[in-house]
Amino acid sequence: FCYVFRMVILRAHTKGMNKKLRVFKVLAVALSIGLGGLAHAATPQDLLKTYEAQSGKASPARGEQFFNAKHGKEWSCASCHENPPNHDTKHIVTGKVIKPLSPNANPARFTDEVKADKWFKRNCNDVLGRDCTAQEKADVLAWLMTIK
Repeated sequence: FCYVFRMVILRAHTKGMNKKLRVFKVLAVALSIGLGGLAHAATPQDLLKTYEAQSGKASPARGEQFFNAKHGKEWSCASCHENPPNHDTKHIVTGKVIKPLSPNANPARFTDEVKADKWFKRNCNDVLGRDCTAQEKADVLAWLMTIK
């Protein structure tokens, strides 16, 4: 993506494009590079601190109970992620492979706050029929961090 923008800028300079267009293209490249930084790199510990700051102290025991329970709907978190969630599983409807949920088994988990919030929103809606609270996220994440 950035390569394409660099090539456009290079051509702009070599073909003598007017100054305003060159400035616009330079700004477009800078903006596209800057937007890549919006997906906050984080650690599971950072996310846990964020959720705890919004709610209270996380409880791994509550997180495990929440993960395994059905909350008035057909599925629990464990329906797709299994227990312990430290290995590849398959979505119960789509059959799509789901990588391990435990950050100890899958170091890529919970390293992007935007992505974590997106999946919490989607999965909590499937399991609860609503968004998870910050306390529920904190509890589940605290429990997931204990799984090897």
